[in-house]
Amino acid sequence: MTALQLPAPLGKPLIRYLALFRPATRDLSWDRVATLLGELLPMIQAAQIQRDGVAWSAPLEVWAAALEEMQQRHAKKPFNTPLKSHGYLLEIIAGKGEKAAAKKEAQREERRRERPEGKRANRTTSVADAVSGLRGALKGEKP
Repeated sequence: MTALQLPAPLGKPLIRYLALFRPATRDLSWDRVATLLGELLPMIQAAQIQRDGVAWSAPLEVWAAALEEMQQRHAKKPFNTPLKSHGYLLEIIAGKGEKAAAKKEAQREERRRERPEGKRANRTTSVADAVSGLRGALKGEKP
């Protein structure tokens, strides 16, 4: 039932991912498959994961890319299987979120630097200028 609730584009990548949990001497039990998918389903549906107290956005594209990256890493340099938890996958997703956040921050900083000096949203006014403007306003002068 859990498998039917998963988004179709993740079907094949999830099957390959679940194979990493299979013990070398026997097949992965259906109970274990149900448990693993049951752990992933809420995170996939929420499009978000929690890792080390930080919430990371995880839309379907991120899940698909992370599942593919798991396979690529395992093909290049096989890691110990069977896996015991989703920790490695979640670290990959958090890493992708961290890179996306850093890129977004760099773009925001670049836009801030490119903004003309006269159009800064947070221009500062000296106390003397503020007092002078206030005196003028009290005397009926227009700024």
